Amino acid sequence: MSTHVLQYLPSSARDAARLAARLGLAAHAIEVHHFPDGELRVSVGPTAATTIVYASLDQPNDKLLTLLFAAEALRRGGVRRLVLVAPYLCYMRQDTAFHAGEAISQKVMGRLIAETFDRVITVDAHLHRTRNITDVFPGIEAVNLSAMPAIADFLMANKVDAGTIIAGPDAESEPWVRDLAHRLGADFAIARKIRHGDRSVEMAFSDSGIFAGRPVVLVDDIVSSGGTVLACAKALLAAGAKSVDVIVTHALFPPEMIDTFLAAGLRSVRSTHSVPHPTNAIELDALFSDALRGEFAEAGTQGRAS
Repeated sequence: MSTHVLQYLPSSARDAARLAARLGLAAHAIEVHHFPDGELRVSVGPTAATTIVYASLDQPNDKLLTLLFAAEALRRGGVRRLVLVAPYLCYMRQDTAFHAGEAISQKVMGRLIAETFDRVITVDAHLHRTRNITDVFPGIEAVNLSAMPAIADFLMANKVDAGTIIAGPDAESEPWVRDLAHRLGADFAIARKIRHGDRSVEMAFSDSGIFAGRPVVLVDDIVSSGGTVLACAKALLAAGAKSVDVIVTHALFPPEMIDTFLAAGLRSVRSTHSVPHPTNAIELDALFSDALRGEFAEAGTQGRAS
């Protein structure tokens, strides 16, 4: 049995294959058969002492069962160390019960994954009150990578305008917006929400005068319904921004929303490869290979994790 191998869910095939090639590893698809009654039959590929499972966990419910079944087969096949690379990690936002009777999905998911894997690597997990990703997964290693280095590299490679302002949609976005702006040597601004009622929200920037005649890159970790992006775009364009481009780590919105964004005046919408999506433009392979480097060092092998 080889020392390292990468296995992946079918929905992540393209990104997993690219990472495996970078690491110099064999890659095998986890095969999933759906029975007429909705049950799953899961089959894994050849095992290795350390097996990396690559699975982006958008649309997660069937995927989670698949991971559990795959882990059982892998462990029984002799795997000693299971590493989950989940570029998008589901069920992280519900970290408390907001109403009586609600399940705290983050706790359930954390225990489930911690009982199944030895290490978890993810990107910009959607944490609110939870201070550290290690608090989610008791007893195992967990790493929450930032997509900002990859996004900064992408923008620099595409020769972002020197006068660009990096904008964020709310106070929660300030740490990663500030980081990206620092990497680019750019100015940044953070929006605030102004509520006019239960369903009416306006986005505003404290110093809107700085946007006049300057390009803006609006950065967010997750876009699902697109409402926040549209409200921010409206505010930025009204303030005289020369152009507004959107970059999102996790693109969870329906592909047909792209036309809505462009019709609202956005110049472009691009995302990282954390979730397979038509807007994918920014690869995360370097982040993952760096994070996985220790797996090869511990085994006394080098791989091509660079």
